[in-house]
Amino acid sequence: MSEKLLEIKNVSKIFRIGGMLRGKKLVAVDDVSLDIDSGKPVILSIVGESGCGKSTMCKMILRLYKPDKGDITLCGKSYSDKKGYDPLRFRLDVQPIFQNPYETFSARKRVDSYLFNTALRLGIAKSRSEAERLIDETLCSVGMSLSTVKGKYPAQFSGGELQRISIARALITRPKLIIADEPVAAIDASMKMNIVNLFKEIKDKYNVSFIYITHDLSTAYYVSDYIATLYRGCLIEYGPAKEIMDEPAHPYTELLMNAIPRVGDKWNKELVMPDTEEKEYAISYCKFAPRCPYATDECRQKRPEMTFLSESRKVLCFHPLIKAQALAKEGK
Repeated sequence: MSEKLLEIKNVSKIFRIGGMLRGKKLVAVDDVSLDIDSGKPVILSIVGESGCGKSTMCKMILRLYKPDKGDITLCGKSYSDKKGYDPLRFRLDVQPIFQNPYETFSARKRVDSYLFNTALRLGIAKSRSEAERLIDETLCSVGMSLSTVKGKYPAQFSGGELQRISIARALITRPKLIIADEPVAAIDASMKMNIVNLFKEIKDKYNVSFIYITHDLSTAYYVSDYIATLYRGCLIEYGPAKEIMDEPAHPYTELLMNAIPRVGDKWNKELVMPDTEEKEYAISYCKFAPRCPYATDECRQKRPEMTFLSESRKVLCFHPLIKAQALAKEGK
């Protein structure tokens, strides 16, 4: 068994909505387990409509939120081991790329100052000249250069250019894992594919894995090695991207596939969901049962367990579509 770069083990995150007396609990992430092997870099996309728990999961991996249940390990080291936690090592190994590049950089600071601070303060470069060489090399890998960036402010760049600089900044530490939270959501549609193409190039060049958080299905299917679909905080399907594309196993994934938008569109513009979010989060049986066209009494009585369709494919469903379709072909 290969060593895991990242392992998310039965992780849950619970928020309280309202006051202490009459407030309600919302399970934003509900018993999710995922992992990424350390042997070969991959792009794992975590997809789902707004409010499904994607960003909450992202923040737990970045140590911005603490899981209420379960544990996360990075390179075999548990997040719950406070004594063994090395903040500097973590910042070197795990880097974020956020949604809006104009919020990542202050309008009052030169963009190159962020790059030099990363290189020098984290001890990656020992001198200014060494930092310049490192920064220029990294910027060149995203189609830019230090000469085109030096001395300029964020307003002097387009959104796509700023996001490229954000990617370069993340790469300066030569991380093992990059968490990209909706990195193309605030970028012009013509630039979206350029950015996700960069992820594919960088993955192999720098031997870095990505967790790509998105609700842009078209880019997720294009860029991913693996896809994890979240619904109301639950991991409902996981597997190789091509397999999920060709044969979705969960009815919700099938619904999303049927409504797949053009590059740059978001599926919540295509799908009109009823206002039942709070009730669905609290459901103790299958959370998708109220909407599922295939639901049975069993689905409305208890929560399904994860069904493994193969070593790399799993689905949270009593009646996975792949099995149902196979049985139908056999006439059973």
